[in-house]
Amino acid sequence: MALTPPTNTRAPREAHRLDEAALGRWLAEHVEGCARGAVTVAQFKGGQSNPTYWVGVAGGDGGDLELVVRKKPPGQLLPSAHAVEREYRVMRALRDTEVPVPDALALCEDASVIGTPFFVMRYAAGRIYWNPTLPEVATAGERRAIYADYIRVLAALHRVDYAAVGLADYGKVGGFVARQVDRWSKQYQASRTGEVPAMEALMRWLAANVPSNDETTLVHGDYRIDNMVFSPGPPHKAIATLDWELSTLGHPVSDLAYACMGYRINLPGRGGLAGVDVASLGIPTEDELVASYCELSRRDGIASWPYFMAFGVFRLAAIAQGVYRRSLQGNASSEDAGRYGAAVTVLSELACAIAGIAPR
Repeated sequence: MALTPPTNTRAPREAHRLDEAALGRWLAEHVEGCARGAVTVAQFKGGQSNPTYWVGVAGGDGGDLELVVRKKPPGQLLPSAHAVEREYRVMRALRDTEVPVPDALALCEDASVIGTPFFVMRYAAGRIYWNPTLPEVATAGERRAIYADYIRVLAALHRVDYAAVGLADYGKVGGFVARQVDRWSKQYQASRTGEVPAMEALMRWLAANVPSNDETTLVHGDYRIDNMVFSPGPPHKAIATLDWELSTLGHPVSDLAYACMGYRINLPGRGGLAGVDVASLGIPTEDELVASYCELSRRDGIASWPYFMAFGVFRLAAIAQGVYRRSLQGNASSEDAGRYGAAVTVLSELACAIAGIAPR
């Protein structure tokens, strides 16, 4: 009997259907316990970049197994985007650290198997909180505990000795912010579909005002609460950190700003904490979350915070533009990707306000 897919999955979208028989044959050869098992595939509903699938292997030589396959999307892709190979590598490197990651099992770089390269990891059964207000959590104390572990994991990531875990060549040391501004400006230009004056103003300001306080750690690149899997109940510990596509060696404050960006936004389909009475919910304020990070990281404070926050919102706007462009091409991972076009303007104007510049 086939295993039952999780409730946050559905039948694969037409553009993301894959050859289940070919996948089953590859799994039988490359993943222990999958031989002679019946394969069931369902696509996770979340994710805007790399299509991600729950794969149940029933009755294999290792018993019933629940796996996750994450692959590059079909179609023409932007340079350096959708790097599933890097995701696989960083999760393998972090498996024995304080950073909880899924158990990455195998990587396939042969596009002929299911259409694009992919990797396989063990399914982490737990809870993903898509709404940062955590409405499904019963008490304020539990919400506070979830956010405490959320920031604990980020500080733990930034403490990792990246050279010691084999990631010394995972990115360049120093100069991260300037390179990122240049990279995301180019990504935006490559995927633009019209004129957004606020994005033009932001790109100029960010390039001209790069902070001088430079440091390098391993960074996640897309650190937000819905990229975490938590234990189903108390003590609400993070059991897996997902979506490492944008991970690299970089400036840790860029990660922290991205982690706090929910306090500044409230977008349709994604939610946010902007305008929310977080104290009544037990959720720490932005200042409290930053203070917790500083305590865990043994810092006296954060320099150039408005710059890093504006940069984080800018990068999210550039990502949204890429999602919108893919929606027009028909190969975006999510059905609501078309709404991201309007988000580009909203986000870029917000970033201009944070930076204190005119959105034109």
